[in-house]
Amino acid sequence: MAQLQLTGIDCTACATKIEKNVNKMANVKSCSVNFTTQKLNYELTGQEAVTEFEQQLATLLPTIEPDVGIQQSPTPEPSPAKHAINYDLIRILVSSLGLAISYLVPLSAPAKTTLLLAAFVVIGYDIVWTAIKNILHGEWFDEHFLMSIATIGAFGIGQYAEAVGVMLFYQVGEYFQSLAVNHSRRSIANLVAIKPTIANRLAADGTTEVVAPEAIQVGEHIVVKPGEKVPLDGVITTGDSYVDTSAITGESVPRAFHPGDELLSGTINQSGLLTLEVTKPYADSTIAKILDLVENASSQKAPTENFITRFAKVYTPIVVGIAAIMAIVPPLLFGAPFGDWLYRALIFLVISCPCALVISIPLGFFAGIGTASKNGILVKGSNYLEALNDVQTVVFDKTGTLTQGSFSVTTVHSVDQQPDELLALAALVEQHSTHPIGQSILAANQTPLTKTLSDVQETAGHGISGQLNGQLLQAGKASWLQASGIATLTPSEVGTSVHVAYNNRYLGYIVIADTVKPDAQTAVAQLKHAGIHQTIMLTGDNQPVAQQVSAVLGIDKYQSELLPQDKVAAVAKLTEDRATNGKIVFVGDGINDTPVLARADVGVAMGGLGSDAAIEAADIVLMSDEPTKLTTAISIAKYTRRIVWQNIIFALVVKGIFLLLGAFGIATMWEAVFADVGVTLIAILNALRILKKH
Repeated sequence: MAQLQLTGIDCTACATKIEKNVNKMANVKSCSVNFTTQKLNYELTGQEAVTEFEQQLATLLPTIEPDVGIQQSPTPEPSPAKHAINYDLIRILVSSLGLAISYLVPLSAPAKTTLLLAAFVVIGYDIVWTAIKNILHGEWFDEHFLMSIATIGAFGIGQYAEAVGVMLFYQVGEYFQSLAVNHSRRSIANLVAIKPTIANRLAADGTTEVVAPEAIQVGEHIVVKPGEKVPLDGVITTGDSYVDTSAITGESVPRAFHPGDELLSGTINQSGLLTLEVTKPYADSTIAKILDLVENASSQKAPTENFITRFAKVYTPIVVGIAAIMAIVPPLLFGAPFGDWLYRALIFLVISCPCALVISIPLGFFAGIGTASKNGILVKGSNYLEALNDVQTVVFDKTGTLTQGSFSVTTVHSVDQQPDELLALAALVEQHSTHPIGQSILAANQTPLTKTLSDVQETAGHGISGQLNGQLLQAGKASWLQASGIATLTPSEVGTSVHVAYNNRYLGYIVIADTVKPDAQTAVAQLKHAGIHQTIMLTGDNQPVAQQVSAVLGIDKYQSELLPQDKVAAVAKLTEDRATNGKIVFVGDGINDTPVLARADVGVAMGGLGSDAAIEAADIVLMSDEPTKLTTAISIAKYTRRIVWQNIIFALVVKGIFLLLGAFGIATMWEAVFADVGVTLIAILNALRILKKH
């Protein structure tokens, strides 16, 4: 899906209107507009030139919203919104002066009326003109229409000063609302303002050239100086340094990095000079994915957001209908004063605008996603953030999630040969595996691997085999060898056992042990304290290891010796009993976890050392590989929901009170505008509190 940066979008209604009209354009398959980031995402139905679409869009946008346009340059320039704010400030001052003169200076009735009419035109002409254009496009029930009808109606019943004052108060509220929204945009942008802008390409002669990160190819070398951001993912070839990884992982303490360590883009080199071999192009780098995830996360709307959007579409027309009944029925049926009831109806129109809800709620969820990002947690949509509030069951993979995933050989039990010979044979076949267990065997082997295998085959969850001198060499689970008729020994040690056979003859087994992550026990305890009903561990490891790890961590239940498809089946079975298990989170890190990450209600991947496939399949990514980050994510989710519902209840209660006061003739238009603009501003400021969380 392609993307365009727009400028001048100052309300969610504008974004919705643009989205609706662009979707009507020929050859547009889909379109969505992100109000917070002012980005337009679109997909065309055919192979039409993108430039032609952009030209058509540039012509269409001013007819929908005059201040909205396509940003032509990636270089930040003074936006139309800033010019509009300054211009509006002048209009506010001029109109305020006119209103003040009408009160303070003795004027004839015609002169006073003319002055107030001029003040109204200065402050409200754009609102009225926008309302007329929207009506011509079939857009009736928006704030422009409501304010235009209310203030023009006030002029019609002789309330000239009040009409000007209400429009003035409304524009003052809009001015401060624009300041608040722009502040929130800057605050959220600062959370992800970690994009490197330069890279120092290292030439063969030792010289460096400053280029854009996008220009660097995989396999090239770059130099990262102290104080610079790491522009691309790579492996350190030379140099030692402390690196600030907080922008990616949320960790506040710098980490030491050495040759051979993988370094992620977006981190900051603090001390030594580093040379990196680039392992991923910029488009696939960690920093590019983070920016894309955070900026586009709000396209996946939470149920609360969707409800408010539907609610606003129904609520506003109903209130407008009630206002029309109030203006017509009492005078016609009961002989009540028409001017009095028209005034009450106009107040109803002003109050009915649902701006506080449709602006502050998406902003609240986006702030929650931004705050999670600041803490090294990438949430791919506000729907996933909200779903964390209803989680009752957390299911963990073991290796690399609750444990370090850095296995080490503890025992080599050989039947009739030297232990180092058995280890060398196992290493010969395991060198073709990427599994941590295989890598640990390779690390423990001290014998040079001079022989080669042919026809290497890996059976996921079972083992790996290959042909050595025309005979089958196998390394894997005992059950796998037993299925081939090979009898195995039963290890007495706790750990993962790799059994080895050659030419259908059993040679012995190797025991590999993993260590529990330092914060895993704390994470499980925190989850229970946060109200999670049950924790479950799924692992392909044997039963003694699974039992030991679950006992140490305080896991409620565990299942061992599972294949990848067994994990999917286990989670699927949990989802069948919603009454007991509620929403289910699965936390994993490996390629074999990808199917179950997609199957769970919320899939959480370990992003630091996790596989790319798992990160792609997950809904939430923990960049620091710390299980305790899950409880941080749940805490942010609950705080976000609390703020969002505070805004919903506050807005509805205040509007409800003022609707009643207006119906009984107690509330004035000034109070009605506060019930609209004032409540909106308060709700926005309340939503910004989420940015200060954690």
